[in-house]
Amino acid sequence: MTQDSEDLDGLVRKRIRALRVAQGWSLEELASRAKVSQSTLSRIENGQRRLALDQLVTLARALDTTLDQLVENAEDDVIISPMIDASHGQMRWPIKADPGMTVVRQRMTEPPPDSPSRLRAHPGREWLVVLSGTAVLLLGSRRFRVETNQAAEFPTMLPHAIGTAGGPCEILGIFDRDARRGHQRGDDTGEGSARPSP
Repeated sequence: MTQDSEDLDGLVRKRIRALRVAQGWSLEELASRAKVSQSTLSRIENGQRRLALDQLVTLARALDTTLDQLVENAEDDVIISPMIDASHGQMRWPIKADPGMTVVRQRMTEPPPDSPSRLRAHPGREWLVVLSGTAVLLLGSRRFRVETNQAAEFPTMLPHAIGTAGGPCEILGIFDRDARRGHQRGDDTGEGSARPSP
């Protein structure tokens, strides 16, 4: 067994135990849920029994996780550097756990559009966190003030736009894959928007 596979083996065993403890389950309870003996589970957790794929699948299911997450290797690149988009005044960070998601940091200086025809709708879901200042979120016919340290989450099928409430504000926008595509298409067509364009 190579050093890498030994490290992964130990990491998987620690994850099994940590997930069990986080649920507040005893060895007996998880063993019952996974339909393995308590002694087998104990030997798996403490490294005295070889990890078998079929048992890992069963344990992952019992722990309400996936096999991929259970055996995922720890990456060395924990720190993610942003990509700078100077033309939009943004920094972007891809989310490794879900390559379809994107985080965008943007300083906004304009109020939201005053015409309902300038609101945009597209598939997806967005989250935004206001880092400083006050943002205004237009969502259909509703208007929300989102203050510093507040967050909003909404489906992007509702016509929407974001701007400032009187002064500059800085936001973090989190876009799922569909929302990100919707904003990219809007940029490609030259649509104006007070929304960040991931």
